[in-house]
Amino acid sequence: MNWIPLHSEQQLEEIKVKSTSRPQVIFKHSTRCSISAIAKSRLDKENAPATYDFYFLDLISYRNLSDKIAEFFKVYHESPQVLVIRNGACIYDESHMGISMKEIMTQAAW
Repeated sequence: MNWIPLHSEQQLEEIKVKSTSRPQVIFKHSTRCSISAIAKSRLDKENAPATYDFYFLDLISYRNLSDKIAEFFKVYHESPQVLVIRNGACIYDESHMGISMKEIMTQAAW
């Protein structure tokens, strides 16, 4: 998995623009949560589609940005959480043990 670190609000605008040509995935990870570690490990073990961009947010270090993501994409904040962004909007979000690469790929398919 080639995670793109997510650490600025400016990147949210970039994700929104890029989502018009390819799916953008945001994974919000809590470094203090064992369930989050399991969800991340499950994603890391899968073959990520080369046509998607996968962003990683350390929400402990960037809690304000995590809140901004919830506001920006109109989703309820959870941790861990995955969001699929397509055409500028969050079309899918899932949390905890519901996070899976198969479901991400299903939801993000053009």
